[in-house]
Order: sequence, then structure tokens, then C-alpha cells
Amino acid sequence: MANISHTKEAVSSNLMVRALREAFYAGLIALGLFVLFVGLKTDQNILNELVLVQRWGLLAIFVAVAVVGRFLTVAFIRPWFAARKAEKAAAPVAEREAGFVARNFTLLAIAALIAYPLVMVAAFGFQGSLKWVDNFGIQILIYVLLAWGLNIVVGLAGLLDLGYVAFYAVGAYSYALLSSYFGLSFWLLLPMAGILAALWGTILGFPVLRLKGDYLAIVTLAFGEIIRLVLINWTEVTKGTFGISGIAKASIFGIWSFDVSASNNFAKAFGLPMSSAYYKIFLFYLALALCMLAAFVTIRLRRMPIGRAWEALREDEIACRSLGINTVTTKLTAFATGAMFGGIAGSFFAVRQGFVSPESFVFLESAIILAIVVLGGMGSLVGIAVAAIVMIGGTELLREMEFLKRIFGPDFTPELYRMLIFGLAMIVVMVWKPRGFVGSREPTAFLRQRKSVSGSFTKEGHG
Repeated sequence: MANISHTKEAVSSNLMVRALREAFYAGLIALGLFVLFVGLKTDQNILNELVLVQRWGLLAIFVAVAVVGRFLTVAFIRPWFAARKAEKAAAPVAEREAGFVARNFTLLAIAALIAYPLVMVAAFGFQGSLKWVDNFGIQILIYVLLAWGLNIVVGLAGLLDLGYVAFYAVGAYSYALLSSYFGLSFWLLLPMAGILAALWGTILGFPVLRLKGDYLAIVTLAFGEIIRLVLINWTEVTKGTFGISGIAKASIFGIWSFDVSASNNFAKAFGLPMSSAYYKIFLFYLALALCMLAAFVTIRLRRMPIGRAWEALREDEIACRSLGINTVTTKLTAFATGAMFGGIAGSFFAVRQGFVSPESFVFLESAIILAIVVLGGMGSLVGIAVAAIVMIGGTELLREMEFLKRIFGPDFTPELYRMLIFGLAMIVVMVWKPRGFVGSREPTAFLRQRKSVSGSFTKEGHG
């Protein structure tokens, strides 16, 4: 008994020594990384001279967070997770019946989303709810629609696409140009933008049929940059970097308009006070309907032969060909379908903003959408939606965290550090859940009984 106690004390002592050593190294690395980005800042004085501002206190805070975080991770968090994993492995496997929330998660989520604008209006009033309905509602739903479209290409078909923002731009500019020059209505342009983007997806699909992996990623990245450069330089049509403004608003099936000067204005028709909140609430419910339609189409396609062909292509292209599956049409349908959702999201973005420019369709947008798909769990609609809420909603929340200025000083601007925090959050999630938020999913084909497939039996990152 004494030997066992002595052994435990030795292990605990070695663990603390290791934790202190790794915390020291983490502090040195953090000091080297942040000394130029955080500790020193260039500024201009009253004589327009470039001066160097020293922020050693803020640098010390970053280093201290790295040291303490690494020490706690090595000394306490990792052993706790290891002990918990060992307990789960030793415990007998028992079939647990899903609870009420798990059984009805989709219905509860839809009900919560339907009630969300009404709750925001009740809590903050019509004008106060604009920020919450627009930035935290419509914007997140647009990214959910984009990520579900990219999920077909990357998550289901296994085709790494780094230029997905190109289809987003095609949809936005298709709506802006056709609406401005030809006066077509929103309800006609919405499907047209999706069709045009699907056409471009097919055009992209043809030259990359023989490519896969890194080579495919490079070609799609180049395609996205080509589209952006065309939008910048074709000034006669796209107006270049000035963008296209004054894009027509959507209407309720042409019956009621949201233009203040229109005779069939929505607020005037129902005797309501004039407010732009009605238009934002209408766009929220419309974006929610589009997302539900995209989810329905994706689920139906996955259960059809084309959806199973996508999954077979993702797992092994050679085996897919040996089964007699036409990989050419399989890839083209994946690119076209994913591009269609991207084009619809782009047209909706143009309606929401009323203005489009090439600066909205840079490579960073493709990276964010791809990160949402990977973090959510490729192939998982629920996981991707959760990842979009966390990532897009989290970056928007940083704009509201004014209390951080009391901690880091009055010159601290939280939104400038959102990409740094976003990167750290991605690292934490991928270490904690390497296959995304949803590490298991139900297969589209099953024998007698549908069972969830654990992340241990699936390719890493594919949910």
C-alpha cells in the first residue's frame, strides 16, 4: 500500500514538473510571437512622425494567459480527460434511449428560430432589434446556406474547393446587374442567380475532372481569384471597385413593397408606424425558408443514388469507378448543386446589403466558409449550422464587448483581434473534437436498423 501511495506521489510530482516546464516554454513562444504584434505598435504623433508605442503590460497579459493555460492543460485538464476516457472504456456499453430534446431537436430549433425575431422585438423594440435580427440572424443564416452548399462539394463528394466564394459573387452580381439594368423582380432573380451559379459550377467542373487533393484546391483557388479580378477590371459592367449600389429591395410577392415612397408600402397598408425593422424581419424569415429548403434538398439528394455516389467518390475514387459509377457526372453534379446554393446565398446577400463590390468576395470568405464546414463536421447539417452560429455570431459578439477596454486599456479594439481569437478557437475545437462538433452521423444506407456511426469508424474530418 505504501508503494502504491509513493508511486502516485512520484507520478503527480513528475506531472507538475512537466507542466511547469511546458508552461515556461509556452511563455517563451508566446513572447516571441506577440512581441512585435502586441508589445510594439507604430503610431503617428502630432508632427506626422512615425513613433513606436510600447505596450509591455498588454504583452505581459498575453504571455501570462499562455503560461497559465498551458500549465492548467498539462497538469489538470489532460489528466481529467484521460481518466474520463478510461472510465468510459472500462464501463459496459449500455443502450440509452434518446431524451425528448434529442428526439425533437430539429423541431425545437426551427421553433426557436421562428420565434427569434419576435423575442428580439419584444426585448429591444423595433429599432433596437435591427442589430440582433440583421447581424446575428440574417448574416448567420446566409453563412449557414453557404456552408451547406459547400458541404455538398467538400463534405459529401470530398472535392476540396477553395474558390467557393466565386459562386457567391456570381449570384450577388447576377442579381445586382439584372435588377439594375433590366428591372427584374427578386422572385424571378433568386432562382436565376442559382441557375447561373450552377452553370459556372459546371464550367469549373470540366477542367478539374482529373484533379484531386491539393491540385484541385489550387485550381479552385485560382478560379475564385479570376472571378474577383474580372469584377474589378470589367468596369463597364461591374463598375470595378466602386461596386453597384441602389439595388432594389425584395417585395412580398409583388403585393407589398418596403420602399418608403411606394404606394403599396407594407407599413402603410396595415397602418403601422414606419420602420426598417419590418424589412429585416421579412428577410430573416425568407433566409430561414431558404435554409430549410437547402436542408431538405440535401437530405433528399443524400438518400438518392447520386448522394450515395458522392459519398463513394469521397471515400475512394478508384473503388467508385470499379463499381461502375460515372465519376464525371458525379463531380459535375456536386459542383453544380453546391454552386447553386452559393448563387442563391449571393443574391440574398445583394438584397440584404443593397450594395455589392469585389471587396466582399475575397479569399478569406472562402476560408471562413470552409472552416465552418470542417469545424461542424463534414457531412453533418446540424454540426455545420452550430459552427456557423459559433463562428459568425462569436465574431459579431466581439463588437459588443466594450468591457474588454477596461481590462486591456481604452485603445483596445476587440474587433481587430477577432481573427486571432477565431484562430485560437479553431485550434481548441480541432484538438477537442478533431472530427468537428458532430463526431457521428447516421448512414444513408442501413440494414434493418439505423444506427449512428461513431467518429472512430469514419475518416477524420468527415463526421
